[in-house]
Amino acid sequence: MPKLLVKPEGRHGRVSHVTPESAGWTYVGFDLHRMKPGEIVATETGSREVCLVWISGKGKATAGGEDFGVLGERMSPFEGAPHALYVPANANWSVTAETELELAVCSAPGGGGYRAKAIAPGTHPKLSRGKGSNVRHVHNIMPEDDNSAHSLLVVEVITPSGNTSSYPSHKHDRDDLPNESLLEETYYHRLNPPQGFAFQRVYTDDRSLDEAMAVEDGDVTLVPKGYHPCATIHGYDLYYLNVMAGPKRVWKFHNAKEHEWLLG
Repeated sequence: MPKLLVKPEGRHGRVSHVTPESAGWTYVGFDLHRMKPGEIVATETGSREVCLVWISGKGKATAGGEDFGVLGERMSPFEGAPHALYVPANANWSVTAETELELAVCSAPGGGGYRAKAIAPGTHPKLSRGKGSNVRHVHNIMPEDDNSAHSLLVVEVITPSGNTSSYPSHKHDRDDLPNESLLEETYYHRLNPPQGFAFQRVYTDDRSLDEAMAVEDGDVTLVPKGYHPCATIHGYDLYYLNVMAGPKRVWKFHNAKEHEWLLG
């Protein structure tokens, strides 16, 4: 199995690159570009659909023959909800950086005749989940109930310092609806302040997969199967961008039974 912790390669250009082939799975791809003003990233989606997420900075975007103008407001992923842009299969897209820009490219198999669409901050309401030291704040970008894509699910989460997240431990690795859906998943992690660190564990019931990772600013983690809780240390807030996809665009998870009492 490929390593589950993917470190950034450099500080400029395409610094993260996850494909189904490199991850050893079928659906999810993820790239992260760090761009300087005037630089351009442009490509064609082919058989895959894409969600572009403005992690920080501003950039002018075109997609599917449409000009979407300058997108992006925040200068840090910890400053509210993002701008995003959905691009369907068999379409061209380009982004030209207006400021220093951190651009995420989330991808999965496309289809269904969807059109390119900008997703403004606040399109979906901010949600807060958990209690005590298990609090996190959620910005859905492409949730399952918006009927906006063929297979992509995309969401951002902020976990305040000292809190756990993606917890109680849950998994979504069986195609067994309505009980559980099969979804591969990537986490793109950022820390505030950036010198901090967090932890993520990916494990299965039988422990045939059981990997605990120290996560630093800019790391990507892969969740091919199993449970995948996170925890950030005191003094450092944790941001992550989740990309999920599978045979059906449904997020139905199964909680680890030994930890379900925490939901009571």
